[in-house]
Amino acid sequence: MSFGDFERAIISPALRQIAQHWNSARAGRRMPAWSDIKPAAIAPHLPIVWAYRYDAAADNFIARLSGERIAQVFGKNLRGLSMRDIYPPADYPRLFARVKRVVTEPAFHRNAGLVFRHVDRHGIGERIIMPLATDGTHADGIVGATEYENRFASEQDKPESEEWFALD
Repeated sequence: MSFGDFERAIISPALRQIAQHWNSARAGRRMPAWSDIKPAAIAPHLPIVWAYRYDAAADNFIARLSGERIAQVFGKNLRGLSMRDIYPPADYPRLFARVKRVVTEPAFHRNAGLVFRHVDRHGIGERIIMPLATDGTHADGIVGATEYENRFASEQDKPESEEWFALD
């Protein structure tokens, strides 16, 4: 699988535009750097964009950005917070493993269905995660976006499904 397969799997037009910007921002390199992501290019979608820097020495992710809709889920801006401090202990190992896989393989990730649970709210939608690399080669961060409807979950809601795509 490749970026093309990843792009074709994305249902949301907003998420597809964000992925296309990631692809153009890499400008022939394996991955773009965080500095290559241009907010103006994805301005209408910034409320659903989020990013983390990976600290390999501490084996930890630190939030760089949480768009307005993402911050609403948590009730605060996540910038500067450790991923360990953001997510409930029961969810953290699964979520950490997901984003670490994006960095270590590196790979693209897409999931859909119940994309978050926080307190009594649930987000039904789609999420993408893409690697970032300061040097264009070795992943040291991620950028993602989550488009969702904020509502109570029901029995008809599909559980989260996920797909992985190798970086070409």
